[in-house]
Amino acid sequence: MTKKEAIKIFEEKKVRAVWDDETEEWYFSIVDVIAVLTNSKNPSTYWRVLKKRLLDEGNETVTNCNGLKMLAPDGKMRLTDVADTEQLFRLIQSIPSPKAEPFKLWMAQVAKERLDEMQDPELTIDRAMMEYKALGYSDNWINQRLKSIEIRKELTDEWKRHGLQEGVQFATLTDIIYQTWAGKTSKEYKKFKGLKKENLRDNMTNTELVLNMLAELSTKQISEASEPDTFNEHIDVAKQGGEVARNARLELEAKTGKNVVSPLNAKTELRLNKENRDD
Repeated sequence: MTKKEAIKIFEEKKVRAVWDDETEEWYFSIVDVIAVLTNSKNPSTYWRVLKKRLLDEGNETVTNCNGLKMLAPDGKMRLTDVADTEQLFRLIQSIPSPKAEPFKLWMAQVAKERLDEMQDPELTIDRAMMEYKALGYSDNWINQRLKSIEIRKELTDEWKRHGLQEGVQFATLTDIIYQTWAGKTSKEYKKFKGLKKENLRDNMTNTELVLNMLAELSTKQISEASEPDTFNEHIDVAKQGGEVARNARLELEAKTGKNVVSPLNAKTELRLNKENRDD
């Protein structure tokens, strides 16, 4: 079963969701939906009370709700009650809210968009752009981030072509690329930025994204030219790709007097951007 986590936005509020490739269904965090519909200060308590009442009434919808691990606000993966679109439609009937009908329409649209994206991958890019924009990222950053996704996919496709396995091998080569150009492994880089489970690339500055793209693009092109056979040869190629970006980083730092690898993350960067706009 392949699942993909996402953050959906309804009226500027986040709703955690997971797409299941096997069932072709979105599973939404119930407490997030309750927070949107009720504006409750403690949606977890609201759900606990509602869940008990529905169970006492013999409501089968609640019985069939599953628990999935999702990224919590504290950065940890925690078990969260989720419901598919049909289950949520039924649950919403038990939650008095003027937002119920607009939310139902939004859910139906989210489900339709995902199915459309499966037929037309370009729609996935459009959707990602809108979601990043809703979270407050600048247009310039979004363009860089989407390009970085494309380059990353080209690199992983190259690794797959050589029979490398997703997971440990991909992670090892990625760490080598980071270590070579930025001087930090992925774990060290995330710690430097004050991150836990968040996506590292989503928390890079424009300059960091550009140099990481250069490293990954160089790695892919060197791999295509040298056709490495063994994993050790792939490690050497990853180092060579990272060195191209490291040389660019060092030259830029020498000319600007500023460090490229930054402790800024999405929260601090977005806050700074907002303050600049407000000035």
